[in-house]
Amino acid sequence: MIHYNKFTLKNGLKVIVHEDFSTPMVAMNILYDVGAKDESPHQTGFAHLFEHLMFGGSINIPEYDEPLQNAGGENNAYTTNDLTNYYIQLPAKNAEIAFWLESDRMLSLAFGEKSLDVQRKVVCEEFKEHYINKPYGDAWKYLRELVYTQHPYQWMTIGKELSHIENAQLQDVKNFFFKHYRPQNAILCVAGNITTEKVKELSEKWFEPIEAGEKYNRNIADEPEQTSARKLVLEKEVPVSVIYKAYPMAARREKNYYVADLISDVLSGGNSARLHQRLVKEQKLFSQIDCYHTGSVEKGLLVIEGKISEGITAEQADAAIEKELDLLKSEKIAETELEKVKTKIESMLAFEDLSLLNRANNLAFYELLGDASQMNTEFENYNQVTVDDIFEQANEILNPNKCSTMYYLAKKAN
Repeated sequence: MIHYNKFTLKNGLKVIVHEDFSTPMVAMNILYDVGAKDESPHQTGFAHLFEHLMFGGSINIPEYDEPLQNAGGENNAYTTNDLTNYYIQLPAKNAEIAFWLESDRMLSLAFGEKSLDVQRKVVCEEFKEHYINKPYGDAWKYLRELVYTQHPYQWMTIGKELSHIENAQLQDVKNFFFKHYRPQNAILCVAGNITTEKVKELSEKWFEPIEAGEKYNRNIADEPEQTSARKLVLEKEVPVSVIYKAYPMAARREKNYYVADLISDVLSGGNSARLHQRLVKEQKLFSQIDCYHTGSVEKGLLVIEGKISEGITAEQADAAIEKELDLLKSEKIAETELEKVKTKIESMLAFEDLSLLNRANNLAFYELLGDASQMNTEFENYNQVTVDDIFEQANEILNPNKCSTMYYLAKKAN
């Protein structure tokens, strides 16, 4: 059980405190409710660009890293299609430095052509290195575009195309910041060797003077239901051919999200799971095969991804996967198989909670989903899933008419 206290500042900033006096450290996590899905289709990659800009100095603090390092702290950040997350860990005696640094970033970045130019170049190089020049780097670009016809999940966090970041103007960047990176669009979680009273005092001192900003109301149209199979075949300069099969699944807040997560583990949760056991070890059709999901806040994807063995065609590999899925859809799994994957998830959740930073991150994330208290009942959501639920959802999700298949083939030598 993770204990916490919660309050809201006058400007709408939600604050969560998790006291843990067994550690000499404090972790601060700030989650902004903005991700790539909140971008204009004509200006993508902005949420990710801000992950970089936020480390380029704020209005009163030209250097972010130096004072933090001098205080014995470390920090990092990540951006997804759904959210942007910044986190700091430092000795408890220096906790106020985290409040000072993060509040100044929330107040305003040090917007300037030079800072934008530097970070724009960094992101563009990252785009080229990881998504253009790297083998399989563009696979998810094509897969997202195949699956999503309307929803902004159709582009990657890095952006739809390089030109969107190359052409980003300072005023566009400022507008995006003051629309999304506001107190009432953020959740602050402080965990570790600090009292709730102290967090309240420091939050009111450093964060409460920041203007709330206008409330951002998200208005994203649902992706239309897929009713017929889609297929894309690509040939690329890659070492081996890969097959991707993507199926729409429930959103993160829905009961069937947990069923889909368990289905992915039944198929691919370790070397004894179905796909690896039969298609890698026994039939040797794949050198590696995985089933995973995107974990999206809105309706996401259950994905099967397999590296095809030499001499096996994509069609043969595809047919073998379909055979395994048909088995899951025609015969209910044993109770023992379901209990095995539940036990694995229970262990994983317990392991996650060992880290102070993870606890701070997860409390903020569950608050974003609706209520931080869900962190303490998460396993119960999995534990309530039955064999019948797995059978029903396997037939619902793994419907061939809802599948988007991509063959990402290695070019044959001439």
